[in-house]
Amino acid sequence: MPRFSYKARDRGGQLLDSAIDAPSRKDALRLLSARGLTVASVVETSPPGAAARPKPAAAEAPCAAGVRPEAMPRQADRLPFLESLHDLTTSGLSAGEAVRLLSMRIREPRQRTLCGGLWARISEGATLSRAMEAFPQVFDASTVNLIRAGEATGSLNDTLTRLIEHLTEQREMRQALLSALAYPIFMVVMSCGVILFFLFFLLPRLQTLLNSLGGKMPLSTQILIGMAHIALHYGVFVVIAAVVGLGSAWRWRATEAGRQRSDSWLLRLPLVGPFIVCQTVLSFSQTLAVLLANGITAAEALRMTERQISNRVHRKAFDGAIDRVLEGESLSQALTRTGCFPELVLDRLAVGENTGNVVPSLQNIALAYRKQISRQLNFFTKVIASSVLAFVFIFVGFIAFAIVNAVFQVSAAFKLG
Repeated sequence: MPRFSYKARDRGGQLLDSAIDAPSRKDALRLLSARGLTVASVVETSPPGAAARPKPAAAEAPCAAGVRPEAMPRQADRLPFLESLHDLTTSGLSAGEAVRLLSMRIREPRQRTLCGGLWARISEGATLSRAMEAFPQVFDASTVNLIRAGEATGSLNDTLTRLIEHLTEQREMRQALLSALAYPIFMVVMSCGVILFFLFFLLPRLQTLLNSLGGKMPLSTQILIGMAHIALHYGVFVVIAAVVGLGSAWRWRATEAGRQRSDSWLLRLPLVGPFIVCQTVLSFSQTLAVLLANGITAAEALRMTERQISNRVHRKAFDGAIDRVLEGESLSQALTRTGCFPELVLDRLAVGENTGNVVPSLQNIALAYRKQISRQLNFFTKVIASSVLAFVFIFVGFIAFAIVNAVFQVSAAFKLG
């Protein structure tokens, strides 16, 4: 990482001449501003890679040698580990002893690998937060910094409690989203099954029967038979084209330009756009409240919160707001300039800033938007399910009408003959 020498004055007016490590000059200026320093000059003294230092052993990724792929820890193991750790530390054990006990008692393969790797580093003298850095696929930067702040302030149990509550709320939101989508997906699958049964099983037999009786079939029946013919002979090509198209769209969205463009399109959709705004507000308020409540500095907390915002348009706007906050502007005013946040949210945040109750204000905003998102999910479920049912009923009704109409017309022609 590059090193920058700087000259600055602190709040007391004292001149400081020191150095700081930062990814870029802009980040160095942000870090110095976050410390309350008035910067006079910042000069890079060592370019990237000029003095590359070997990574400490505790920061290396866990060795996969001898560990089966199914036993490699994943992000899903974070919350169960933190809950087990919290149970033991609440009982009076230190964090190190709790990890050591978990490494011996836990039998679940991934959890056992995780606890064993953490204990191996803690036994060498690393702190819990430093040991967690060796498992970036499990513990993100926000989690590690929260644990580090809890260790520094001696409030690790309180930090674990808030972190577990935060992660549990996130898990419940994901489960609510999946549950809301489960019924519409089931209805779509069932309706496709019914339609395919009519087109490929029942209709060909009925067509054979009607042809044997003779007579001209009505227009509705001809349309139905034509649809079945197209689906039977060209359906495979349509499916292949759809799969290729979806795969190409998915790969395009995986690029940064594609993600930025598609996220911008999603914000313009009537129902999807407001839902994404609610998600952004919830993610912002939840994450920032937890970070500030656990002693993370405002500059670091805002940067970590930015990484939790999934929509790229909102993330870019939030990045610009952070720059203005570091220049001395209030958070509510900086977010007002983005045009991404509802006015009521900004008003509540401004009140919290004026009264010195930013964290409670953020917590109240998160609570309100959790309820709003739940209502939106319920509404989406009803709309999608009703639309699917209506489509199925209309299509099945059309099939029944075409078949009955054909039977009556052929029967009439047969009687007249």
